Amino acid sequence: MAVKIKTQFGTVDIDNDVISTVVGGAATDNYGVVGMASRNQLRDNVNDILKRENYSRGVVVTQNDNGISIDVYIIVSYGTKISEVSKNVQSKVKYNLESMLGVTANSVNVIVQGVQVLAD
Repeated sequence: MAVKIKTQFGTVDIDNDVISTVVGGAATDNYGVVGMASRNQLRDNVNDILKRENYSRGVVVTQNDNGISIDVYIIVSYGTKISEVSKNVQSKVKYNLESMLGVTANSVNVIVQGVQVLAD
């Protein structure tokens, strides 16, 4: 399903994969985020960090009558404050969606799937 934006010139359809890519890029750009995680690790049989081309497996876009809601599954680095990292991810995702796509998200839910200790 795609997000439809009506303008005076016609309709713009934005696919959920595009939204997932923008959200994944915004999420992984934050300090403390190691990478994206799969939303269904048992089914996908993935325990490691998703690569850029697989961001759609770590982002869930749900469309309502009054907008969209986003679920972002991330892995954070050990030693960072998870609540601050999550707030930063939420604000960056909302900003990038509005500035790049012109889409306003009603809610951005951040789900921390794991903590990874980084080697020095």
